[in-house]
Amino acid sequence: MKRSHFFLRLFIFFVSTVITTGTFAQLCQGSLGEPVVNITFGSGANPGPPVDSSLTNYIYVPYSCPADGAYTIGNSSPACFVDTWHTLTEDHTPNDTSGYMMIVNASFSPGDFYVKQVDGLCDNTTYEFAAWILNILKSSACGNNGFLPNVTFRIETLNGTVLQTYKTGDIASSSTPVWKQYGLFFKTPTGINTVVIRMTNNAPGGCGNDLVLDDITFRPCGALVTVSINNTSTNVNVCEGDNTSYTFSTMVTPAAINTFYQWQLSTDMGLTWSVIPGAINATYTRMPVSGLGTYQYRIAVTQGNYVLVPSCSRVMSKPLIVNQVPLPVPGAANDGPVCEGSTLTLKSNIASAYSWSGPLNFTSTQQSPSITNASLGLNGKFYLKITSVDGCVNIDSTIVNIIKGPFVDAGVDVNICEGTSTQLKGATDANSYMWQPPFSLSNTQILNPIASPAETTSYVLTADNGTCKKSDSVLVTINKKPVADAGPDKVIIAGNATTLEGSSNITDAAILWSPAFNISSATDLTPSVNPLITITYALTLSSNYGCGISTDSVLVKVFAKLFIPNAFTPNNDGLNDAWNIEALQAYPGAVIKVFNRFGQMVFTNDGAVKSWDGKYKGVIQQKGAYPYIINLKNGAPVIKGVLYLLQ
Repeated sequence: MKRSHFFLRLFIFFVSTVITTGTFAQLCQGSLGEPVVNITFGSGANPGPPVDSSLTNYIYVPYSCPADGAYTIGNSSPACFVDTWHTLTEDHTPNDTSGYMMIVNASFSPGDFYVKQVDGLCDNTTYEFAAWILNILKSSACGNNGFLPNVTFRIETLNGTVLQTYKTGDIASSSTPVWKQYGLFFKTPTGINTVVIRMTNNAPGGCGNDLVLDDITFRPCGALVTVSINNTSTNVNVCEGDNTSYTFSTMVTPAAINTFYQWQLSTDMGLTWSVIPGAINATYTRMPVSGLGTYQYRIAVTQGNYVLVPSCSRVMSKPLIVNQVPLPVPGAANDGPVCEGSTLTLKSNIASAYSWSGPLNFTSTQQSPSITNASLGLNGKFYLKITSVDGCVNIDSTIVNIIKGPFVDAGVDVNICEGTSTQLKGATDANSYMWQPPFSLSNTQILNPIASPAETTSYVLTADNGTCKKSDSVLVTINKKPVADAGPDKVIIAGNATTLEGSSNITDAAILWSPAFNISSATDLTPSVNPLITITYALTLSSNYGCGISTDSVLVKVFAKLFIPNAFTPNNDGLNDAWNIEALQAYPGAVIKVFNRFGQMVFTNDGAVKSWDGKYKGVIQQKGAYPYIINLKNGAPVIKGVLYLLQ
């Protein structure tokens, strides 16, 4: 099976197409005319008829998927040879499902596969020869290494003189069908009106070298014709209802005395062109038209000795495009009527730009702006101006209706003490209303219910006048009763200070310590105190909202010095049963270690405040002397001594 996809490319000078090989003895420096030869292979149902036997030595087959050295004519092609060929649903012309194309499976041996004599040309005239080719072999076929079509085009005289040659080079395969146009320019010699097109297959046979050929054209090349709209552009959008006229201008290079002009019009995207009666000057004024759509204008220019022979000298400008576009439809609307205080949304159809304006100096550039807390002042007409992607502008309006809601007032916020109640004082002109949340209310459907919340609560009164609902809220703040905590008792050595650890369950209470002796601040929850003797301080908290008073006290015990008992009797008689250094509480973190006579540590407090009961590992120790050391952890020297355990 072979893959060769055949396709000739349009001239290089005007069409931006990749043509990387070939030599051009003469390029068209001007504009091109209509095709004087246009080989499309016709149209109809599959299979199409064979071409004349004089055109090719390949074998025609009346079915899809021709073998090597054969071709068929068709308007489509299936995925031949186990899906190694592309599936084609139409020829080169888009949307032309009945148009024929020549589907070629090139022969194993290089050689001519299409030769055609072209008559009716003019001598001393430059022509563009072009054809469209498609490599029908998928890039994944033949192990990704299929043979690529490679074609040489020759333009010859009847006696075999070569006027121009062009080589396509290898035509690459692809994962999807890709048409490409290949072409060349040549000039007919004096007295020559007939030429021969010769297409030669250069690629070897085997897997690949398969192609499709379509739309072979000859077009005359003449003077360069350029046109413009109002001397500025070649494409304009005209909005519906715009009565502007436009002037089309032409420049022909080189100019000639015997030059004839004819403006033409196409309304089917350039498929067919009609002559504009009387438009035979280099300039043409286009008057306004009412129909929407795309209007293409071009000028046919004829010059030289063959002014009456279009195939020799008539060339066409590129088209001027006038898009007669409709005005955009604004579709201004809103989601009203809405009740005052709710959200109003304006609406518009999709466009390129938006401009809203309305009451209360409202403006917006959004498509569908929303207005929260809509007021009665917004009642009225809102205007919308939209701009389409084509630059056309249209305006519209929508009437907004904001409905007045009922009067409702939930009253002023109040503060109450926990465990007490308050009467809400709502007011409304609506006949239907309700309080929320319902818990801790005596009745949710009266204006003045009794509220007894345990926590701070926001009560919402919603009134309904049958059309709109409106709500207001009142905050009932619960002020808790104060609970004072003076903190743990303290022990200090005379002359030292300690910090009281008072606390309160609320933050809005007045603080007072008493007596106000030897204290850093009587109104601070955690003051520093340095009494000279043992004293009790009382902490009093008073609610700033009149919700009660709470008092608690703390004992600050003052020792003249650190007294360390030297004996104790752990006999469970209730007297001196443990070795307790009470004043050591004044030295937080102090460490005590007690040893037996063998140097074994039998007790440590690990920095905690605790006494020794005379036991080690749960066993009462023998009476006798027990050395100890005390580290106060305050930088003072370590205290050493002997403790006597008595029975």
